[in-house]
Amino acid sequence: MKAIVCNEFAPLDQLAYMDVPDPEAGANEVVVSVKAAGVNYPDALVVQGLYQAKPPRPFIPGFEFAGDVTAVGAGVQGLPVGARVMGLSPAYGAYAEKIAVPALAVIPIPDDMSYADAANLACAHGTAHHALKQRAQLQSGETLLVLGAAGGTGIAAVQIGKAMGATVIAACSSAEKLAVAKENGADVLINYRDQDLRQALKEATAGKGVDVVYDPVGGEAFDACTRSMARNGRLLVIGFASGKIPTLPVNMTLVKEYSVTGVFWGNFTQHEPAVYADNLKELFQWYLQGQVTVVTDASMPLAEAPTALARLMDRDVKGKLVLIP
Repeated sequence: MKAIVCNEFAPLDQLAYMDVPDPEAGANEVVVSVKAAGVNYPDALVVQGLYQAKPPRPFIPGFEFAGDVTAVGAGVQGLPVGARVMGLSPAYGAYAEKIAVPALAVIPIPDDMSYADAANLACAHGTAHHALKQRAQLQSGETLLVLGAAGGTGIAAVQIGKAMGATVIAACSSAEKLAVAKENGADVLINYRDQDLRQALKEATAGKGVDVVYDPVGGEAFDACTRSMARNGRLLVIGFASGKIPTLPVNMTLVKEYSVTGVFWGNFTQHEPAVYADNLKELFQWYLQGQVTVVTDASMPLAEAPTALARLMDRDVKGKLVLIP
């Protein structure tokens, strides 16, 4: 089969598209013919050796996928050959024509759900859902600021914030991206390239400050948010797409009495699988009701994974990208 292989931590253009042996289903495992693989920011970091996890090389990157079960190992029940599933690989491997994973790592998907939507739902929407529900405990009527609101996880946070009853403020770097955020439910739009973010937030909240900030960007936007929080606010640290890991003026948390909370969705899925399963059920319900949707900017051939990852690193994506083997 064909796969994308990371032979050594290196720039994205060093990824290889090559033939590798087909996987086999071990005990309690299934083999899935991958119809779509989600493209995520950690994928771009891990192949360059920039992520906290550093798998042994060579390895096939990617952890988010959807497809059809083609083989089942001993002990597997309830997942027949031909079942349409989505999954998260605990050991990467999704950028390939086939993947072998524990049966517990996949779940069936509705017949009317596309493979692309299934592949792209879990990580972006799962991260936003966990962040807003468990970490921030967002309440109906509160204000939610979403930075990078036209990215995959930003759009998810806008949609889920609205589903949870918040007033959503979207902050983006261009009018085009703000239009995407508005289409997905944002109530207030801020272009932080043209506007002073701190002043705009003060005006948007009538001086009260923001109850919850969802920040996958970091950098200068984070700095502005540290001074724009409401009392009892929650500043969620999701990631650093700007490339700059900011420092926290701890005195501001004291004076304004707000919390700074880290969000690591991968850890959550491993340590609280029952809660994660309940979250997925709620996400599926919202998806089927049309309250959340997956915005896919482009579907690209598997061989173009380096280009897809480069676009993601350059913040040149509205929503998500998906790779099609």
